[in-house]
Amino acid sequence: MTSNDTLSRLAAVIESRKAANGGDPDTSYVARLLHKGPDAFLKKIGEEATETVMAAKDLDHGGQPQHLVNEMADLWFHCLVALSHYNLHPEDVLQELSRREGLSGLEEKALRKAQARESGED
Repeated sequence: MTSNDTLSRLAAVIESRKAANGGDPDTSYVARLLHKGPDAFLKKIGEEATETVMAAKDLDHGGQPQHLVNEMADLWFHCLVALSHYNLHPEDVLQELSRREGLSGLEEKALRKAQARESGED
């Protein structure tokens, strides 16, 4: 079993919790987040990102590695909820990571900035 399989299975469960697929906010945490809208799950992403940073920093001072793993799992989970809301999938992110593989991070970032300027986003 690969991590991509795990992400795909989890994404399918999240997708099944959408209201259009019968998700019930009274019985499902995911359905409740989706029902509340982007502000709810985006706030959770911010909270989980902060907790992930804190867990990582704690590792420098004797913290437990599992705490970082747990917080990272929470962060990824809530990011998957956001992807689902916007009709995107883990595969979309994995394809982007594959596209970037072998590219210099500095070059890739410069390319994105140049593309944003060209399209008037900057």
